[in-house]
Amino acid sequence: QSQQTADLCGTNYPLSICFIVVNEFCERFSYYGMKALLTLYFLTYLHWDKDLSTAIYHAFSSLCYFTPILGAIIADSWLGKYKTIIYLSIVYVIGHVVKSVGAIPTVGNTDVHIALSMVGLILIAFGTGGIKPCVAAFGGDQFDEEHTSERQKFFSIFYMSINAGSLLSTVITPILRSDVQCFGGDCYALAFGVPAALMIVALVVFISGSSLYKRSPPEGNILLEVCSCIGFAIRNRWQRAKYDPPRKHWLDWAEEKYSKRLIQEIKMVLRVLVLYIPLPMFWALFDQYSNVNCSLQACSNLNLGLLDFGGSYTFVLMEHDKTQGLCVCFMEDVKANDVHIAWQIPQYALITMGEVLFSITGLEFSYSQAPANMKSVLQGGWLLTVAFGNVIVLIVAEGAGLEQWKEFLLFACLLLGVFIIFSIMAHFYTYVDPEQLDKVYMMNSSKEEDDHDDKKNKKSNDIHLVKAGQGTRL
Repeated sequence: QSQQTADLCGTNYPLSICFIVVNEFCERFSYYGMKALLTLYFLTYLHWDKDLSTAIYHAFSSLCYFTPILGAIIADSWLGKYKTIIYLSIVYVIGHVVKSVGAIPTVGNTDVHIALSMVGLILIAFGTGGIKPCVAAFGGDQFDEEHTSERQKFFSIFYMSINAGSLLSTVITPILRSDVQCFGGDCYALAFGVPAALMIVALVVFISGSSLYKRSPPEGNILLEVCSCIGFAIRNRWQRAKYDPPRKHWLDWAEEKYSKRLIQEIKMVLRVLVLYIPLPMFWALFDQYSNVNCSLQACSNLNLGLLDFGGSYTFVLMEHDKTQGLCVCFMEDVKANDVHIAWQIPQYALITMGEVLFSITGLEFSYSQAPANMKSVLQGGWLLTVAFGNVIVLIVAEGAGLEQWKEFLLFACLLLGVFIIFSIMAHFYTYVDPEQLDKVYMMNSSKEEDDHDDKKNKKSNDIHLVKAGQGTRL
């Protein structure tokens, strides 16, 4: 249902986006606050080895970016964006609660903790992944079509809320884990419980703005219709290409059964998805810094003294007796260098600048180039690039077995090649205006109806020719 919404302080920004931005801030705080502790939780609480912890961590990250397609299909074909966000947010909250309960030492044994943790992570992956494409697209839906510049700025504000939530959570939740003691050790239950509480706040805030939202109803099982159209076009071309004259596009072979509007919308989506094929390599390189952070974070609670960067050390933990506790000894395997850590600041600044420009542009581009009935689907396609980036990291890290600096260099060279390929592809891409397309097809549809009514009044021996001619009109 489309309705007139209140404006924010007399501007062209609808008041409803305030609830969406706050919801996104709380949800990202919830997700990244939990994820900041995940590797350390696997290593020190579940007592998994480094390889298993890394594999589960990346598998979870990948699942979080594969599930957006599922959420997009549900939103565009069945429930609509608003209901999809609410229902999957409830699944999200349940996942956080189960994950927090699994971190309570008094609840069962290690097997119970592992089972609860895995169930919680799966629910979180479906929750966060399912709402990802819907929230951004739902925010874009709040703007009128003439307020394009305001909508573009909204995606910048939206992404700022993502980074603000993740920044605060990655600082606060590790402090809660280490500085607050419960059950005789680090308080993972509290550290995971706070993100759960923030997700509940996110859900409440989103529901609070219900009366202000503009909602677009779902338009049936659009994915099934798209797949059927593509399949019919392929079969029809295979069977009739030898006998019929060639057509401009292979999808045009579906004109006998499907509307030209649907065919044109599928062309729009496929053109964008093809453009996204090289982009996972960006996320594969971007993900490299998080692997270093995780390994450093895992050692943050040991009293190791001041170590020089660039060195390789072997640590030995020895227990003398119950009164003295653990004694930490280490050997220097590779001599440390004297390069100051501040030399890494420019690299992190450049990575951050690139990620912000890349992500905001991708969000807005995916929304602006999508037909009205496939906006969540195309947002899900954009998020799939992150998922495949994680898959690339897993393949290279597990299969190649390279030293870390060689991995960095490999990903950097690959991304340089992708940059050249993508630049060429982008040069030949032509922007489309889905809203203008809607107007054109609405006008053509009304003209065809008028023509059809006029031709009904003609003699019966002309009707057959009229119907044959109608099939070729755009």
